[in-house]
Amino acid sequence: MKKFLFCGLGSIGQRHARILRQQLGQEAELHAYRSRGFKIVINDDMTAREGDSPEAAYNITSHTSFAESLSLKPDAVFVTNPISEHVKTAIEAARAGSHIFMEKPVGHSMEGIPELLRLVEENKLATCTGYQLRFHPALAKIKDWIEEGAIGRVIHAQLHFGEWLPGMHPYEDYRISHASQAGQGGGVILCLSHEIDYACWLFGWPRMVTTVGGTLGDLEIDVEDSADLQLLCSHASGEIPVNIHLDFLQKPPRRNCLISGTKGTIEWSYYANHATLSRSGNSEKFEFPNFVRNDLFMAQTANFLGAMDGREESRCTLQDGVKTLQVCLAAKESLASKQSLHLNLA
Repeated sequence: MKKFLFCGLGSIGQRHARILRQQLGQEAELHAYRSRGFKIVINDDMTAREGDSPEAAYNITSHTSFAESLSLKPDAVFVTNPISEHVKTAIEAARAGSHIFMEKPVGHSMEGIPELLRLVEENKLATCTGYQLRFHPALAKIKDWIEEGAIGRVIHAQLHFGEWLPGMHPYEDYRISHASQAGQGGGVILCLSHEIDYACWLFGWPRMVTTVGGTLGDLEIDVEDSADLQLLCSHASGEIPVNIHLDFLQKPPRRNCLISGTKGTIEWSYYANHATLSRSGNSEKFEFPNFVRNDLFMAQTANFLGAMDGREESRCTLQDGVKTLQVCLAAKESLASKQSLHLNLA
């Protein structure tokens, strides 16, 4: 029997609870620390049932004291509360000796990060940061193509993700969500940082970042709703310029990438669910007909459980998540200062 503690039961916390039930059944003892205790069950498709409790839906025991929750000695803590609470929550979990699943991004500043990393190392804890796109079968194939030199040396990449903020969590007023509030780590750079993470996973950590954009729409929020990043990534084959566009304004949503090399191109469409490899006038389309979004979370959770048991390595460690956070913070600083920022993440 493994014991898990959720710090927050919003949409992502409930998704992880469902997955643990699916993968471990009643061999998972689920607890939650809840400060608000809303009675709402949120499904995979973001529809919600108000009046129902997550505790009843997933057989979870809730607590109103974090210290009391940690005294139960959970094997792992899922940090699924607002971004601004992530680091201090994870520090207490690490002090208690619990393995840590940290939802993305790791935080909204570097405050407390060195202490958290030290505790994780000293206590030999398994960690995972919730960048589930690293488990997407299309991106795994694209990574293989890049490493195999299928399109020669990569010379440029363009990544695009735009989604309408009011439609992301239709069961709540988007203006009071953490994504809309600077003090809670909101804005597209942190909240849509999946693209930043997978760019670094594919092309290497950047040594320079330049960002333009800002609050360009009419959503009545105090954070950037649009950002265009240019990263200069350090890959084994050489430096790669990578452009990333993020926004809270598009409907319908758009999510894709185009990678150019000396011998061909790679294109990926998230919503069309296919990747295309083009070389010398010939194109091969790879489709993933059985893939559904929840597969990403299922694979990620299985990987974390394997890391907890020492059976496999985490595909996205806390250390990886911290580096992605450093890129995000540099992007936000570049946006504010209108200057390029240099990084040393090797």
